[in-house]
Amino acid sequence: MSKDTLVIALKNFGLTNKEIEAYILLAKNGSPLKGTELAKQMKRNKGQIYRILKNLQKKGLVESTLEYPKRFLAVRIEKILEIITKAKRDELASIEKSTDDLIRDWEIISKTENEQSLEKFTVIEGSKKTYQKIAELVENTKSDLSAITSVADLVRAEQFGVFESAYESRKKSKINFRFITDLTKDNLKAIKLLKPKLKSALNVKARNPDLGLALFPRMVIRDNEEILFFVSPKKGASRKQDVCIYTNSLSLVQAFIGVFEDLWRNSANINDKIVEIESGKPTPKTVIIADEETAKKKYYQTVSEAQEEIMLITSAKNLNQLSENALPLKELSKRKVSVKIMAPITNENLQSAEKLSDYCEVRHVALSYLGTAIIDSKHLFQLKLSSSNQEDSVNELSFKNAFYTTDSEYVEKTKNMLENIWNNAYTSSVVKLVPILRSQIGRTESIGAPRNIEKLPERLLKAARAHGVASAIYGSAYILPPSHLKIPEMRISALNIDKESSLGEAEMLLIELWLETPRGVTFVPVAVVTNACPEIAAVAKMKWAGTPAGQNVIQVKPEELRVWIEGKTLFAGWTISIPLLPPKYKLDPGCILFEGFGDEFHQTLSRSWPSGYLEGMELDGFQAFTTFIAPSWKFSGPGTSGTVGKAIMIAAAPEKSKL
Repeated sequence: MSKDTLVIALKNFGLTNKEIEAYILLAKNGSPLKGTELAKQMKRNKGQIYRILKNLQKKGLVESTLEYPKRFLAVRIEKILEIITKAKRDELASIEKSTDDLIRDWEIISKTENEQSLEKFTVIEGSKKTYQKIAELVENTKSDLSAITSVADLVRAEQFGVFESAYESRKKSKINFRFITDLTKDNLKAIKLLKPKLKSALNVKARNPDLGLALFPRMVIRDNEEILFFVSPKKGASRKQDVCIYTNSLSLVQAFIGVFEDLWRNSANINDKIVEIESGKPTPKTVIIADEETAKKKYYQTVSEAQEEIMLITSAKNLNQLSENALPLKELSKRKVSVKIMAPITNENLQSAEKLSDYCEVRHVALSYLGTAIIDSKHLFQLKLSSSNQEDSVNELSFKNAFYTTDSEYVEKTKNMLENIWNNAYTSSVVKLVPILRSQIGRTESIGAPRNIEKLPERLLKAARAHGVASAIYGSAYILPPSHLKIPEMRISALNIDKESSLGEAEMLLIELWLETPRGVTFVPVAVVTNACPEIAAVAKMKWAGTPAGQNVIQVKPEELRVWIEGKTLFAGWTISIPLLPPKYKLDPGCILFEGFGDEFHQTLSRSWPSGYLEGMELDGFQAFTTFIAPSWKFSGPGTSGTVGKAIMIAAAPEKSKL
């Protein structure tokens, strides 16, 4: 053994440089040395040398004689190595024992926590973390993994080793992997490169939705127990900015399983789709009409010749055009032709919806990227938005490159899809939607109804100077539950207040019901849910005192309520059942997705609550389409109208209270 190797071994054993020097000198000398002799060789004082020798004796590296003065002898290196090895073994055994003891203690401490399945939301940011989480879901899959994804996502999954994880999982047990993806001429090459890996390694069933609507939400579901779904990043954002929401809330997972199964049933086999794109020849009864005027002529002629039924889904702006050119629809109504129209109903097209409802059935749906019309279950047209900005569904539908088919199988599947959307859309008449939508522009009373003002009152400005302001992300939606539930219309406001506010950060829901009061039918605050500190909950009780919500402030754990925004898209979800006052109502676990559209607006609002609290808000936001999912109601449908954005809020307390 070289001197350098010996020095390293002795350092690993815990010796200091001086102790190593003393030991090596004793070993080289061979015969025992007195402490004074060793001090002379090391050029140290005698007291320091005797302390070093004492430490070496304790560690078993030096022995001493019984004579006086004592002489010291180095222990042979073979014995030293035995001592070091034994010490390391004892150390490892001690660590193993302490680890076992710690695990047993932890199991005892956390027994109650493990017995109760904790439902939570987790936000995952960045592609690397996202696909690591997907790989984890794949590895933990026992029977079934389902995903709605884009071809680009599949490519990234392969790059991050997700398919390799899936392959290893499949070797252990037979797992059913199902993927729904979009397939176009542009991404055909990518899917063909991926397909051998998907087929041979994973036996994945991959299909493509015939309807061609936006594949929202992109999601991954594991064993009906966990779900990860993407919140679309801002337009032009890099892949590193992927944002996902993970939850193990069983009720939400079940809701999204229903979304997946509906798409799966109404999808075409991907092999057939590849052949169709490669050949450049759709099925014999399918054509792309490139010329806009030719497509219009064919469309209006087919509509005018309808004998039994017309079902169509269109944009918010196109609803106005249907109303302005309503003569063909009126004539069809006289001939007993059933006309069903689905479109986003907003304040801008509300009058058109009212007019059309005189001779058609009109229902509200959230935004879609294709206009689709089915005539007599025989003819199908699909039209794209005229703008390249797909977020803005108020644009007109374009007849350029219109898709037309009379393929009975294709038409039937698409009709099934539209009927599913129709059944999940609001069944209330447009007349019933009027008071709800008009409350957005101040024509309906409500307790604490916000009033549009030019500037904030002096009392609020004084409160801002004294206590500061709270900045928050904000979403508000009007929800019309299905009539068979016998639950009143509701307004749900979601807030995520940042940590710079006077009382700290908080996520919060305010729920209002459309109830009969001494003032007439109005929106009444009935519940407040927050995961904030007790101080904010106490302020909420004071703020909403005098309303049912003041007696129903519910404080939850952070993982039981999440309010998250990405670009114009805001997500609010809760995993607990929320009691509503009157007590006969409750809101079970669910979620709302707010999708902003159109131009940004600025609004200054003020409202006064019965408690005496005065509240002001400056909102920079967008109108929003809202999708509300309530699994226990077996209902998933769009809200009637919504707002999403960023707000600055100020609250002034009554004189007897303090903020």
